Amino acid sequence: MTWAESAFRIRVPATSANLGPGFDTLGLALSLHDEIQARVMPAGLDLSVTGESADDVAGAGEKHLVVRAMRAAFDDLGVRQPPGLAVRCVNRVPHGRGLGSSAAAIVAGILAARALVGADTSADAALPLATEMEGHPDNVAPCLYGGLTIAYFSGGRTPAPQAIRLDVLPEIVPVAVIAPEPVSTELARSLLPDRVPHADAARNAGRSALLIAALTTTPAVLLDATEDRLHQDYRAPAMPATNDLVRRLRAARIPAVVSGAGPSVLAFLQAAVPGGPVMDSALLDSTVRETGIGWLISSLDVERRGASVAPVVPSVR
Repeated sequence: MTWAESAFRIRVPATSANLGPGFDTLGLALSLHDEIQARVMPAGLDLSVTGESADDVAGAGEKHLVVRAMRAAFDDLGVRQPPGLAVRCVNRVPHGRGLGSSAAAIVAGILAARALVGADTSADAALPLATEMEGHPDNVAPCLYGGLTIAYFSGGRTPAPQAIRLDVLPEIVPVAVIAPEPVSTELARSLLPDRVPHADAARNAGRSALLIAALTTTPAVLLDATEDRLHQDYRAPAMPATNDLVRRLRAARIPAVVSGAGPSVLAFLQAAVPGGPVMDSALLDSTVRETGIGWLISSLDVERRGASVAPVVPSVR
């Protein structure tokens, strides 16, 4: 086996999962990106990290999630581990805020490893291992495919992760209201009950279907479509400020949901025409400020391409 002589640059988007009623199924890619560069070295591991949470993870070495994903991908491909690796990470996706930072790291590592051995770097090729490592496909699917994704497992004796990608209307503007402090995903999941009322499950099924229509054809129903009864209220004790902000925004008739497992919030605004001024942005800003909490408001676009892989062209001096 011959290792690629060039380095590769992997660009992966932030994601917001669940989107309210689409628990563990729906996800949206956002225009906030992590980037890594990876190449094979003669020996050792040379890891550098800059940007978000760099001080927390720069010294992780082999335990760094990107490196772990690369190692897992080499094993999954049935190839020997490289003699050494150089990995450069530029983090922009906040960690522990419900914007898919772990999914981004996993996807970046898997794609980097596949590129270095000349394997298929398509979203379809990377999805199975990414889902296995993340535990569920709702964040890794939009990270890989871009746009709005519906993730599910195929039937049969060996269910496999699958994803359908849809285009979001260009006039819909996702706004991330990023929490100042993280919340553990494990803690948020631990608060979910084993059983929910049948009426709540049925209502969420309808809202989830309505949300797909709202994002792709009928944005006027976004407020109703983002209603959830399966997970957000149960998780509220772990993030009361998040629950309060979602309620305030929805009372102001701004479609808002907990982003992933929280504690950040995702709101949906609309432009009068695609690319034009965003409606209700002043109302959103004032509602967030009323909480007295240092939320970071970030108006984003839907990332429509998903993860990308490109060789690094050496500079000529």
